[in-house]
Amino acid sequence: MSIFMIVLSLIVLALAGYSLVYTFRLAGQEKRLKGDFDTDIPDVVKEHPFIRNPVFLSILIGTILITLFIIYWSIRYLS
Repeated sequence: MSIFMIVLSLIVLALAGYSLVYTFRLAGQEKRLKGDFDTDIPDVVKEHPFIRNPVFLSILIGTILITLFIIYWSIRYLS
């Protein structure tokens, strides 16, 4: 694997990690707020708050796709 691929992999992992930490920090700030800012959350979403959150889903799907892309190109250049 070339140095370019290693650096690119580290940048992608750092960006995905930062996005995840930033999202958790924002979610924690929202919990601390008191008051009626939004409508009621459905019970299905209350039971699985992280699985039904589109931000977490997009981070997860993006990280998986980028990881698969890096693995594909790594295997392609190794053979």
